[in-house]
Amino acid sequence: MTGTESGTESGTQSAVSRIDTSRPHPARVYDWFLGGKDNYPVDEELGRRITAMQGDAPRHARANRRFMQRATRAVVEETGIRQFLDIGSGIPTEPNLHQIAQSVVPDARVVYVDNDPIVLAHAQALLRGTPEGATDYVQADAREPERILEQAASVLDLDRPVALSLIALLHFIADDDGAHRLVDTLVGALAPGSCLVLSAMTADFEPENVRRGIAAYNASGVTLVARSHAEMGRLFKGLELLEPGIVSLSDWRPGAGELGANEIPVSLYGAVGLKP
Repeated sequence: MTGTESGTESGTQSAVSRIDTSRPHPARVYDWFLGGKDNYPVDEELGRRITAMQGDAPRHARANRRFMQRATRAVVEETGIRQFLDIGSGIPTEPNLHQIAQSVVPDARVVYVDNDPIVLAHAQALLRGTPEGATDYVQADAREPERILEQAASVLDLDRPVALSLIALLHFIADDDGAHRLVDTLVGALAPGSCLVLSAMTADFEPENVRRGIAAYNASGVTLVARSHAEMGRLFKGLELLEPGIVSLSDWRPGAGELGANEIPVSLYGAVGLKP
């Protein structure tokens, strides 16, 4: 299935023309941390500045990516969910969420959502799924949950369980800018048996390093907030957490070859919560 706005050549060309290269963008800085090529000098400059202050920032980005992969597989294998709504999908970096899900259940259906034109320009990479499944892309701002749900309903059956994926998104949305409304609206619209997969930055482990990173982002015009364990917990209110609960990403079911509890904590919390 083609994307809502990304399936045409004209849409891609329009997206490229709208890319703002004068200011860094979180998705492109994240791409730089991961060693990607879909970023610009302004993004690399901020990435290098963050790395100079917080040398393990690229490690955190890689840990976040691995958390997405482990959590997606756990959701498919343990809950039976076959539908995913991934908001703030970012620039495609293989394996993408649909590749993980469809490798376990080929008929999985995935809708990606992002508002960065560069993601739209590369969205075709997010649409190459299995013949049995479906993938789609919606160009929308995360602060428009009602619009996202309306668009996603063309691919997802919202009367059946959906895994809502908010990976490394909410630390770019402050509480007074609608973070809780976003989560409440989306989770509230999902059927019982759905789940929330969420990772977000915290200053609980390395407060000074995180403070400097926030200051660098803010100085570049990018909102960045850190949440405590208790604040993270409030985002999961009413949900039943899968083990091991809300923990540093390095401790969320580390896979073979990952250090887990013996690793220096990653300054992002991650968790998966089920809707009763």
